[in-house]
Amino acid sequence: MQDQTETALIALRRILKATANNVKAVAHQTGLTASQLLVLQVLKTRGETLTGDLAKAVDLKQATISILLDKLQDRGFVERERGEADRRRVWVRITDSGARTLEGAPDLLQETFRSRFRNLADWEQASLVAALLRLVSLLDAEEIDASPLLDVGGINDLPANGSR
Repeated sequence: MQDQTETALIALRRILKATANNVKAVAHQTGLTASQLLVLQVLKTRGETLTGDLAKAVDLKQATISILLDKLQDRGFVERERGEADRRRVWVRITDSGARTLEGAPDLLQETFRSRFRNLADWEQASLVAALLRLVSLLDAEEIDASPLLDVGGINDLPANGSR
């Protein structure tokens, strides 16, 4: 019989593996990271958007969005255009090629989580959040910058067999 520590570590490992497997599936089917796919999904839903608004929508820093957009633009999935009245404002939109890439893309794990989490009772949501925040504390991870995007890094960072 396992003690509670072992059970907790196994549960954490399962979460990490589920995240890695989802990122690998997204990469395999689309050639994109989860972050890139999320950016395309937001652009498809919202239409042409200012880069700052896009960064807020996906809860990523402006610098991170710029890097993601550079890569997506290089592949022809997005187009950017500077504002005419204010050249500091940059508008971004998804291209037809980017929209086609979204077709048939697997669901991002955080979307499944959000859907299921929202269906939980308020007390259960609060309990899970408290437990997760306690885990963050136990792992001394309070200072780690993170967005609500379940991603494990770039496509090239993943091992070929999907293990870590």
